[in-house]
Amino acid sequence: MAKNVPYAGDGSYPGSYYAASRNIQRQPVKLEGDVETDVCIIGGGYTGLATAIHLAEKGYHVTIVEGAQIGWGASGRNGGQIVNGLNAGLDKIKRAYGDDAARFVGGMVQEGAQTIYRLIEQYNIDCDLKRGNIYTAYTSAHMREFEAKKALWASYGMNDHVMLDRAAIRKEVGTEAYVGGMLDTSGGHMHPLNLTLGEARALESLGGTIYELSPVTRVDKSAAKPVVYTEKGKVTARVVVACGNAYLGHVIPELTDRVLPASTQIIATEPLSEALAQKLIPGDKCVEDARYILDYFRLSADRRMLFGGGTIYGGTDPADIIAKIRPNMAKVFPELANVKIDYAWSGNFAISFTRVPQMGRLAPNVYFAHGYSGHGVTGTHLFGKILANAIDGDQSRFERFAAMPWYPFPGGRMFRAQYSTIGSWWYAFKDKYGL
Repeated sequence: MAKNVPYAGDGSYPGSYYAASRNIQRQPVKLEGDVETDVCIIGGGYTGLATAIHLAEKGYHVTIVEGAQIGWGASGRNGGQIVNGLNAGLDKIKRAYGDDAARFVGGMVQEGAQTIYRLIEQYNIDCDLKRGNIYTAYTSAHMREFEAKKALWASYGMNDHVMLDRAAIRKEVGTEAYVGGMLDTSGGHMHPLNLTLGEARALESLGGTIYELSPVTRVDKSAAKPVVYTEKGKVTARVVVACGNAYLGHVIPELTDRVLPASTQIIATEPLSEALAQKLIPGDKCVEDARYILDYFRLSADRRMLFGGGTIYGGTDPADIIAKIRPNMAKVFPELANVKIDYAWSGNFAISFTRVPQMGRLAPNVYFAHGYSGHGVTGTHLFGKILANAIDGDQSRFERFAAMPWYPFPGGRMFRAQYSTIGSWWYAFKDKYGL
């Protein structure tokens, strides 16, 4: 990257369906000069906004510094699926960290979704919210996994899951591809960029300040009041929170090797007829399958099929997104094999080695959170609430997450993408042969 060229180019949104259908048109304000604030948050995505709103509701003056536009990264490009839990299941957390840790996490895995619903209702955010998400099974082994997950979640007090046999899944998703599935009635889906923009408006209504198109160049963590620098300004704050996730780059070197950027791709068809949309997803729920390298899809408010999948470790974009994703969509829905594709885009998310998101401190007054590993819509809102409570004095849940050990990717920075790619090949092999 050439010197002084922002990581997001001119900061314009990518050519996604979400950007084309956003319902709030902001006039970005750049940071110029010196600013003082209670809390400075780096990154205008879900983590930063959720943290900021919860702090502003407590009376703090919060300033967000975003390098592009609000929701430019994963928060405004994702599949829009409100899926409960973390990428690492409670069973894996129990094996890795013990039963106490699993019970701690299990007590809050639905809190991120509940936070989203609360913000949408309280601040009248127009983002096409629909309830219900479905996990689909290709094999009997997948169904056994769902049965075990349903029982495990029930043991932690979550009873929102309903098993779907072959006949039941056929009523929810109009395809012969699946042998069954599981419905989570507490999940849902929405327009992710409009949620982000609505949260930005909510923050500003609470007195918060947002600077966009202002990439952070460095952070001075040594002072009693840390300082966040951009090319044309700086923010001095009592507390700084780094929420750049996959797009933080090398601004804070200590965080660079903790996560691996990975990209996923989505295509949006032309609007489908009412009859066809009703045939494909009669209940208008969002769907994801049980494979390691999964497909995820849903209908937009104007009846487009939004179909995503694929993972490229290292965060690069495929040469032809449509060619990569369309065959997957056609396998599930042969009716869409030749449908016109109006939009295709890619975006990065950040993977941690354990697939458990991380939060912690880099200095007494410098916090961070990242590494949601593909489950960021709900995880970010949960972590934002926990970070805000920690800054306000209740550090109980923050300290529990901060104490969870993180592990570097084998091979370090140079080989972490190759390591993850080899691992994905193994899981793709298992997916293909139903192992």
